[in-house]
Amino acid sequence: MEREPNRLLQQLIAEAGFSHKGLARCLNDLGAARGAPGLKYDHSSVLRWIGGQRPRDPVPCLLTEIFALRLGRPFSPVEVGMPAIVSPLDLGQEFTHTWKEGVATVTALWRADMERRRFLIDSTFAIGAGSVGAVRWLTSPPEEHPGGAGSRRVGRADITAIHEVTRSFGELDNRFGSGRVRASVIKYLDTAVSPLLKEGTYGEATGRQLAAAAAELTRLAGWMAYDLEQHGLAQRYLIQALRLARGADDHALGGEILAGMAHQASYMGQHAHALDLARAAQLSARRAGVHTLLCSSLVQEAHAHAGLGDARSCGKALHAAEVAFDTRAPGDEPAWLSYFDEAYLSAKFAHCFRDLGEGERVVRQARRSLDMDGRYVRGRMFNLSLLAAGLLQCGELEEACQVAGTALKLAGELQSARSRSYAADLRRRLEPYKSEPAVRALRELSAV
Repeated sequence: MEREPNRLLQQLIAEAGFSHKGLARCLNDLGAARGAPGLKYDHSSVLRWIGGQRPRDPVPCLLTEIFALRLGRPFSPVEVGMPAIVSPLDLGQEFTHTWKEGVATVTALWRADMERRRFLIDSTFAIGAGSVGAVRWLTSPPEEHPGGAGSRRVGRADITAIHEVTRSFGELDNRFGSGRVRASVIKYLDTAVSPLLKEGTYGEATGRQLAAAAAELTRLAGWMAYDLEQHGLAQRYLIQALRLARGADDHALGGEILAGMAHQASYMGQHAHALDLARAAQLSARRAGVHTLLCSSLVQEAHAHAGLGDARSCGKALHAAEVAFDTRAPGDEPAWLSYFDEAYLSAKFAHCFRDLGEGERVVRQARRSLDMDGRYVRGRMFNLSLLAAGLLQCGELEEACQVAGTALKLAGELQSARSRSYAADLRRRLEPYKSEPAVRALRELSAV
């Protein structure tokens, strides 16, 4: 789409007697003085703004200050041709009906997140938004033509790059926690993926591949926000990832996203909502014929039942999960499901038994869960926490403290709010035993 030239800015530059290079230099200097060092705009940047491109914050406000100082009268961003962009407060909460609307929504979400918009950071989890998203996922027809007619041809290399970035950032997230890498993921979505969706030219087949790749990375960004306990933001990302999966007509990926939404809801104590989402995920898994995903969705249902205190329903769901796991064919399933192995399944069982207060079963499953891929450092911290909690439920205080010490050490190395919450849960569980020598020694060692 052709941009409208910014004639107001062009006129002000002429009135103020700036060269394009001079204005850029003045802007960079003022930015450094106002707490935004590192701006590196040049004459080409100014030409693009005159051509209609809107620069990111804080450039519009810096320009108003520059012209006010030069011309001796105040200016607003509107008067330099750069009105403030107002984002709707529910941005990202709606599962849109059309591909075009979906692209506009998800790219606006990425941009607002890049700009650290306060309404996103402060947003809260909305059960209604998740429920509507799940219903629309299940009832919407396949996207007819997820295509684009822009100026840049999208090819296989573009899509491969997104998949590779997703894989790399996922590994870093598991090793170091989301706090170290999420900002880089959002920047890549905004600067690399957004132009492909909005300005690319692609047919239906390529469009579905692009949608799937973008959905996977958007899901990862949402999962990272969840790991940082930014729950409203995480939910918006997961809903938009689900919308992209609809564009890809990928039932397996949609089911995986719904299972992730159920995971988040259980973590937040929204167990009835988690149950709904887990069952929606099961429908998608059955449509896709992916047994590992069906297993994953069933253990999410079991966890929701455990949170509701329904041991009988939890047991039924866990049995069904075992059956699905035993009939899976990993070689024929999506690569992004490779994390779900026997150790991961054991960890999910341990979560359920912990919430039901069945200590011996927690210990048995948590020990099995530690036979896991060493790259999942955050997951190991969670599983060690489960084992320590189970040992406490069994009255094995000394071993519980030994295991807790390892878990707390890992938590200290991760930039993960969930890890900190698991650590805080361990502290609460150890509090009744604070006078015991093993607990006192642990407190001294880990500064608990």
